[in-house]
Amino acid sequence: MLNETEQERWEYAAALKFLEDCTKFGINLGLQRIERLLALMGNPERQGVKYLHIGGTNGKGSTAAMLASCLQAAGYKCGFFASPHLHSYRERYRINGENISRAELTARVKRLQPLLAQMQREGAEQPTEFEVSTALALQYFSEQQVDYAVIEVGLGGAIDSTNVIMPELSVITNVAMDHMDYLGHTPAEIARIKAGIIKPERPAFTASADADVLAVLSSQAQEVGAQLYQFGRDFTVTNASHTEKTQTFTFRDVRRSDEISGLTVSLLGEHQLVNAALAVAAARELGLPQDAIHSGLAAARWPGRLEVISREPLIVLDGAHNTAGMHALAKALKEYWPGRRIVAVLGMLADKERREALQHLLPLLDEAVICRVPSYRAGDWQTLGDVCRESGVKCRLVENVTAAVDTGRSLLRDDNHMLLVSGSLYMLADARAYLLGVEPDV
Repeated sequence: MLNETEQERWEYAAALKFLEDCTKFGINLGLQRIERLLALMGNPERQGVKYLHIGGTNGKGSTAAMLASCLQAAGYKCGFFASPHLHSYRERYRINGENISRAELTARVKRLQPLLAQMQREGAEQPTEFEVSTALALQYFSEQQVDYAVIEVGLGGAIDSTNVIMPELSVITNVAMDHMDYLGHTPAEIARIKAGIIKPERPAFTASADADVLAVLSSQAQEVGAQLYQFGRDFTVTNASHTEKTQTFTFRDVRRSDEISGLTVSLLGEHQLVNAALAVAAARELGLPQDAIHSGLAAARWPGRLEVISREPLIVLDGAHNTAGMHALAKALKEYWPGRRIVAVLGMLADKERREALQHLLPLLDEAVICRVPSYRAGDWQTLGDVCRESGVKCRLVENVTAAVDTGRSLLRDDNHMLLVSGSLYMLADARAYLLGVEPDV
């Protein structure tokens, strides 16, 4: 950074360390801690920002990114809060596509520390890292006087720390099996938690096609007097086509009996067309003009999602980390690169249903390189090798992510081979930084 002093660099590193240390409080669902912290901050979540709340098992980050891009294209000052980040903690806090500055984040953490100390003196439970991160975002967007803030749910919905906002609308992209230890063991149980972001008399949108899930979401909407709009019933996608770089489609609004044709997105895969339709439906609900929707979708970027970072050799990164995500990835690989021989670098957290998730992907692989996800949740990472071998996929164990990527590249023997990196955003972040030469933000 220009003119950044050694002192400023040290203070920024200290701020990041402080946030990292908050992870010792783990995942602790509930709103009492963040509500107390926000009260000490003067309740920035009530200061006039218009919020858009995006939840769901998969696709919520992509949907949020596309909606935020449309709002920016329409001339609004738009905040965007999402996690986890790939290369910099500052990615979590964006206004019109720009990350919060190092100096700004440092200053905001400093302001927050006395309030956390006060909570400790009061004998209150200490907020988790995500709760602190959420509070920082809400204060930042309020003080920067954004028009809209697109807020991505962290985990679940009803008792996720982001659920302190009263949004203009809510989106629940879909409901699938993930985080079962916290959310439930059936789609309907998980849906009951996620439905908590549907608010009284505020429209909600979903692309879930599961009858049990839709029953839960519809029941919640009816209970609070909200209108629930469904992909496939109230709006849909037609005339879809793709190249290896973009997708083009028509958004069909069944309710209004009209459509927007010639929409383009750079995010690949059929599942991203569904996410795009959710973003367009929400944008239209907000009254955004068609030209802003066109340009906003075309400009939207969300790295690490079926992202092609090299074409010679072909290297694709995808953050799929659960069964539904792996199914979408496998479908896209067959559609975009049929007949390619795939070498995959895979790493998954121990708390994921690894065997179930990989059943869709493994039949497509020539060979796999298994690595350890750089996380305290990595657990018995080598077990992934057993899953591969049981499916008849030759595999190697290489603990370090960058070494695993190098091993994977060495196995690309001709132009028909491609390298896939997938299984965890935490692992993918390290691989992406290595492949693209991204410097650590410390």
